[in-house]
Amino acid sequence: MAPRRLDTPSGPLLVDDDGVLIHARGIPYASAARFEAPVPAPAHAEVLDATARGPVCPQLPSRLEFVTGPVVAGMSVSEQCQVLSVTAPLHAERLPVMVWFHGGAYVSGSGEAPKYDPDALVAAGRVVVVNVSYRLGIFGYLNPDPDGEANLGLRDQILALQWVNESIAAFGGNPSCTTIFGQSAGGDSVLSLILAAGTAGLFNRAILHSAPLGLRAGRDEMTAAMRQSVIAALADAPPAEASIDQLLNAQTAAVQTAQRFGALGGFPFAPIAGLTPLPAAGDESSRLAEAAAAIEVLIGYTRDDAAPFVAMHPRARWLRGRIGTRPILLVGRVMTKRIFARPALDLARFWTRHGGQAVTFRVDWSPPDAPLGACHCIDLPLLFGSSQSWEDAPMLGRGPGPIDQELAATTRTRWAAFAHHGAGAFGGSSLRI
Repeated sequence: MAPRRLDTPSGPLLVDDDGVLIHARGIPYASAARFEAPVPAPAHAEVLDATARGPVCPQLPSRLEFVTGPVVAGMSVSEQCQVLSVTAPLHAERLPVMVWFHGGAYVSGSGEAPKYDPDALVAAGRVVVVNVSYRLGIFGYLNPDPDGEANLGLRDQILALQWVNESIAAFGGNPSCTTIFGQSAGGDSVLSLILAAGTAGLFNRAILHSAPLGLRAGRDEMTAAMRQSVIAALADAPPAEASIDQLLNAQTAAVQTAQRFGALGGFPFAPIAGLTPLPAAGDESSRLAEAAAAIEVLIGYTRDDAAPFVAMHPRARWLRGRIGTRPILLVGRVMTKRIFARPALDLARFWTRHGGQAVTFRVDWSPPDAPLGACHCIDLPLLFGSSQSWEDAPMLGRGPGPIDQELAATTRTRWAAFAHHGAGAFGGSSLRI
């Protein structure tokens, strides 16, 4: 790759040009003191080096490494993790923009990770893709001070969208044609961004992959109990002055407390309704009804979305010992319907009922020896990364060349078509992958 200068409204960048695509990585879009609201990153007159991947939010190893393999291993870590990366075709002009929000249960992952590299999607789909990183876990979604700033990770994401709106034209993107998309917690983030104040006009299409929408409600009691666990774990250490390790240990205590709350405890961190910038839970339906006419939606899930979470349950060893993994898949499909499928289909019906356009999808594909079927995250290699970046993912099994490259190309084409043309690109209301 050949580094070269690219001028943006916030200042000049040093980016990589490989003759086909432009890569700009680790661009700061915001900054914030610990547990404080973010502010836009200041403009800069000097050339900012955007040729290296940015830092990831402090985090513990992902509980889904047995599915995806390590995602952020070896990457630098910093609380100043409000960075984004842009991948664009060379000589792009007013192309659709796709802004990606990674998953990881709001406690792990990063948009800077190689597994989320969008090169194939950008090149084949003629789109500009922005990968966003944001504060996670205790840093982004559980301020120890109940009267302090809330929903900090979500507020980071909003500033990222404002940066895109102001700066993406410099990369050949059209800010008036922006699709936000995300998987798991990233898909849940997409719904929160639709609901949030201050996002009107920042995007006009949205894709939700495997969002655990069945776990959004009834979180107040659990969140309060988690906060008490954090305070107890920190003891005399002021949260603003505690070390990163102390905060991560307190986060672990909060997660342990959340386990008392059943299925909700499996997804303990999330944006909190009724706190800035989200409406109260009772006002969400009216806000979504208003948004339906302005935002086209593509929403779906994988056939065995819940299988990894069933496999992590303490009783899974007993299930596995009965007849291999088949009981896990059967129980997983029941949980998939409750947490992922039914809420996704309900939201799509709500959207069309209120004058919006919505298309649903279900991912049935998995490699022949995939141990957990078409499980949570199985769709990611169809869109992002490379065969090499996903070769350590246990969910794909041990067979040679497990990713169906023809299906991957088709999926990328479909997603890019949605970014270009919206729901009308599909000629129907549902897709099977």
